[in-house]
Amino acid sequence: MSSGTYGLLAAAALALSGSAAWAANGDTLKAVQERGNLLCTGHDGSYLGFAEVDDKGEWQGIDIELCRAVATAIFGDPTKLTIIPISWAQRWPALQSGEVDMVIKASGATLSRDTELGLQFSLSYYLGTTKIMAHKELELTSLKDADGGTVCIPAGTTQQQQIASYGAKLGITLEPVIIEKTEELEQAYFSGRCDLYTQWGPVLAIARAAKGNPDEHVILPDVLAVEPEVIVMRPGDDNWIDIANWTLSALWFAEQEGITSANVDEIKANPPSPDVAKFLGGSPGMGASLGLSDDWAYNVIKNVGNYAEIFDRTLGADSPYKMDREMTALWNNGGVLYPYVID
Repeated sequence: MSSGTYGLLAAAALALSGSAAWAANGDTLKAVQERGNLLCTGHDGSYLGFAEVDDKGEWQGIDIELCRAVATAIFGDPTKLTIIPISWAQRWPALQSGEVDMVIKASGATLSRDTELGLQFSLSYYLGTTKIMAHKELELTSLKDADGGTVCIPAGTTQQQQIASYGAKLGITLEPVIIEKTEELEQAYFSGRCDLYTQWGPVLAIARAAKGNPDEHVILPDVLAVEPEVIVMRPGDDNWIDIANWTLSALWFAEQEGITSANVDEIKANPPSPDVAKFLGGSPGMGASLGLSDDWAYNVIKNVGNYAEIFDRTLGADSPYKMDREMTALWNNGGVLYPYVID
């Protein structure tokens, strides 16, 4: 999908929003199936590693891959998906109006989003810290040393409140420079307009590696917040939330059991246990209660891979960013992710 099609996709989504919006009352799956594709969030620019367009004009990134996983769970086909470029500030209006069916866009689960906006969340698919990057020449050892400095902050995100709260706790004053688009925000920082850049930790690490000389920038030790990134949905549709959660769980269960896109056919033909047989659709019960086919999880792993495969090609060893899993590893590998039980 080329970047030149963004406007057309957004217009198409608006035209479809009437049919999607009524599904907020509890029948999102039916609306998506009748439409024939899933409407999921992209980014209005490049959010490297999470939602970006490659040199072939194709969407890539871990958030995009999770959109593909949900589309595959529903249709058995990852191409039954339309990515809608959405800014941070547009996320919630687009979801509430029905312009998108779900938000998978590095979005944290927060109290106000739950209780004031009435949004509902999936399990966390990525646990990241909010941190601060600074020009090395400033010789800062922590954020406390930056009193009176300027800080670049992405508009419409939780980082605005996090940096304000953390600065108040330290008793320092920072001058915010709030910018919507990631590219413009990073340009402001790397050009020297800002002394500091606050962002989600993975984004800082990627930006330092991709946009500047890593030796000229330091990521300070301060941790402003730990934020669980989740799939965000409209309220009133428990089945839709179940589909999101079980899709994530399928990716983690497959990784836990050593099931990959390369060996899933062999394991389906010779399942090592009853739970794996059920998981891959070899015995009934995996899909009917969700409104999906019993082989939906097999389709997801065959077409998209398990969570480790997704992470490696978008953020990890097989990507340009070479990031470690850290906390976003499985429970049995020192992380916090775990699948639901297949019974």
